[in-house]
Amino acid sequence: MNGQISAPARSNFGVQTLGEIIDGKAFAANLLSTITAEVAKLPFKPGLAVVLVGDDAASRVYVANKIRTTEQAGMLSVHHRLGADTTQAELLALVARLNADPNVHGILVQLPLPKHLNADEVINTIHPDKDVDGLTVVSAGRLASGLPGLVSCTPLGCLLLLQDHLADLSGLNAVVLGRSNLVGKPIAQLLLQQNCTVTIAHSKTRDLAALCKTADILIAAVGRPEMVRGDWIKPGATVIDVGINRVAAATPGKTKLVGDVAFAEAAPLAGFITPVPGGVGPMTIACLLRNTLTAARRIEKIER
Repeated sequence: MNGQISAPARSNFGVQTLGEIIDGKAFAANLLSTITAEVAKLPFKPGLAVVLVGDDAASRVYVANKIRTTEQAGMLSVHHRLGADTTQAELLALVARLNADPNVHGILVQLPLPKHLNADEVINTIHPDKDVDGLTVVSAGRLASGLPGLVSCTPLGCLLLLQDHLADLSGLNAVVLGRSNLVGKPIAQLLLQQNCTVTIAHSKTRDLAALCKTADILIAAVGRPEMVRGDWIKPGATVIDVGINRVAAATPGKTKLVGDVAFAEAAPLAGFITPVPGGVGPMTIACLLRNTLTAARRIEKIER
């Protein structure tokens, strides 16, 4: 028993055809249902503490969604909303109190923080066993070393979707576009653990399009709207689009969300592809609660 919960049963997507869309929203709903059922079996409520500093509009929406989903899953939701003038010392003191709180099993400090605060210091003050965002240096080291730990939510969600649709990933060529600590590096480590051959591409990579076309699995996480074109896709490849970019819509004054992949061009070539929205995005909060349940079991020494 390692404290992890298994992924939900494989979704009924039918026989693989070119351009089959991965329904991340349905998979996330299934995962949350599994988590809720597992939480109900515990003799305590796993506690997730979310800290919001300042008045960033997008962060307020994200935090509200996390609080609502946490409560719906039967978990204890602890939330702290601090003013934009909060000092580094005050924020570090709050994290220390949450580290020591026996009712809190997971801690998430919503990013970005106001510019006067040192985000790295704050994140690395979180106890690694409660680091449900998987962002501390210790969590990254555990992942790189193949040791049990908490993994960043978005990469974990990508891996679950890949496993659901491809089952065995061994021997597949994976190209990861982006080398961020939040997505690129951890998803590369996760794919290595699944015996993929992994290449991390970035802004200095030569002949990027040709490299992408070698990929059986292509992960796009660069934050550039529709950068990956259809002719970058190997026929039958699985394309996971992590990008969420707001761009101008055809209607004047309106905007729309697009990914890092030109979906209309890539979908006819891909074997499987995630849409934006509705692909990777819904998996992030689901995996946050999955991590919270995992952390709670480990901290309380509860066997599955």
